[in-house]
Amino acid sequence: TAACVGPDSHLTLHYRICLRQDSAEVINTFGGRPATIQLGQGQLADSLEALLIGLSEGSRTRFELQPEEAFGERSAQLLQAFSRAVFDANTSTADGEFAPGDVVEFSGEGGERVAGVLKSIDVDQVLVDFNHPLAGQEIFFEVELLGVL
Repeated sequence: TAACVGPDSHLTLHYRICLRQDSAEVINTFGGRPATIQLGQGQLADSLEALLIGLSEGSRTRFELQPEEAFGERSAQLLQAFSRAVFDANTSTADGEFAPGDVVEFSGEGGERVAGVLKSIDVDQVLVDFNHPLAGQEIFFEVELLGVL
C-alpha cells in the first residue's frame, strides 16, 4: 500500500503553479528535476501544503484555487509608504539603485526577513507592496507525488 502524506512528511514531487486568467506558469518542475520538500518548513504556502495531506504516493492531482484558498486576497494595508531616508537606511543593493518591480527585503520586528515589491520611488517617498505576488489570483496547482517519507 502506498504511503500517504502527513503534516511533516518529506516529499519528492513534481508540481506546477499557473495563473488561471492567462495560464502563465509561475513554476513548473515537470520535465525537469523533481522538488524535494518537507511539509511544515515553509517551502510551500500553508494553503498548498494542506491540499497535499492525505494524498498517496504515486498520485497526480490538479487543484483549482480561488484567491482566498491560495495566497489570499490583496490587502491595501500591505501597501506601505516609507520616507526615502528610512528606506535607504534599511535596504541595500550592489549598485545602490532600486527600480519599481524590484523585490526588496527588510528586517521584521522579530528579526525575520520580510520581502516586498517596490511600487514607486522618488526623492522623498517609497511605496512597497508586501502582498504575496500571487495574492488576489486564481491559480491552478498540479502535483505528482513521486515519493513520501
